[in-house]
Amino acid sequence: MTCSFADELSIDQSVSHNGVCLTVVELPGDGTYTVTAIRETLDRSNLGSLKVGDEVNVERSMRIDGRLDGHIVQGHVDQTAVCREVSEADGSWYYTFDYKVPRELARRGYFTVDKGSVTVNGVSLTVCNPESNPTPDNPELLQGEFQVAIIPYTHDNTNFHAIKAGTVVNLEFDILGKYLARLATL
Repeated sequence: MTCSFADELSIDQSVSHNGVCLTVVELPGDGTYTVTAIRETLDRSNLGSLKVGDEVNVERSMRIDGRLDGHIVQGHVDQTAVCREVSEADGSWYYTFDYKVPRELARRGYFTVDKGSVTVNGVSLTVCNPESNPTPDNPELLQGEFQVAIIPYTHDNTNFHAIKAGTVVNLEFDILGKYLARLATL
């Protein structure tokens, strides 16, 4: 992998790739670096379907003494979603995503709420218009959907400009929501 900060990395640092936290395992010294993804990571994310030339959102880990802009993003992708629609809104864009989640995982906080947080391909965003309903063929599986509003800066400086209907993206649901859902079961 190549990026603007590759020469500043060290072995064992974490770097987010489309929201997936991966560990640097090799630094050849030519402005590139190597990370390793295990089967679990490839099964839960879109990384296994990337092709040479695909754009990837890359971000370094936050320093503990740094400013937190947005919500807490761990780099622990929960699952993927599919972009259903992109619509322009006066110079910004609304992206609509669909996902399916087992009801048991939804009970543990794997869902979206209006004005809550979600991470899409590593980008911390605010949810709007979330819905979830049982799938017709399996009541234990929920069909979820939500929208995010993307401003021009985010559109131009992330891979959102390449996302269109049918694009598979990574989701990380809000960790605080997961903790609250877990606490409610105790």
